[in-house]
Amino acid sequence: MSHPLDRPVLSALCGARQASLAITTGAAMRFSPGYATFAVCPDPVPQALDDLVRLDMPEGLLITVEAQDMAVPQGMVVTKDAILAQMVLTAPARFSRTDIAVEPLGEADSADMLALATLTEPGPFYDKTHRLGDFVGVRHGGRLVAMAGERMKPDGFTEVSGVCVHPDARGRGYAGAMIKAVTDRILSRGERAFLHSYPDNAGAMALYHGLGFVERARVNMRVLAKG
Repeated sequence: MSHPLDRPVLSALCGARQASLAITTGAAMRFSPGYATFAVCPDPVPQALDDLVRLDMPEGLLITVEAQDMAVPQGMVVTKDAILAQMVLTAPARFSRTDIAVEPLGEADSADMLALATLTEPGPFYDKTHRLGDFVGVRHGGRLVAMAGERMKPDGFTEVSGVCVHPDARGRGYAGAMIKAVTDRILSRGERAFLHSYPDNAGAMALYHGLGFVERARVNMRVLAKG
């Protein structure tokens, strides 16, 4: 049996916590629009993959994340292909600073969260993405300058995502403090924290390794649009 993180989108959409967010068309499924654009076919054979093009995609794209390479469905084009480092954390993150005021974020902060994500582009972030899990942030002078939270939730795992810091606030340790807060909560629930990063992003990889994340595998990310 393959590892659940080999197909994290499938594991999340078929899991106990996020199955309610699955939108299905034929053999294809995706997260509900507004939450995320991740999509998958449980049986990735050509005739099933063709159902991806029939999925509702108001965002104009779909994203697949798979350990194995996947054929391009008929009627779709690849707008981005990338290899991601998939990393896991099993012990509390190694970050000892306690002088950074990390606060929980909620619905009242959603506009600020979307604005920060739009500016910094930590990954796909939409108007309902903040509802995928718990988020935390740092404010300076009332302005949200950093945040991180949870995204995909395969059974037994929770993905750390949306990690971003305003350009004016970088170099202050905010990212480490937020990831520490998010992962401590994940581990307290008896789950394992994981995340994805571009392996050539030296700064991000150094941060994650320093916190105690270990690379588990390389996975394929593909962004698809209708051709």
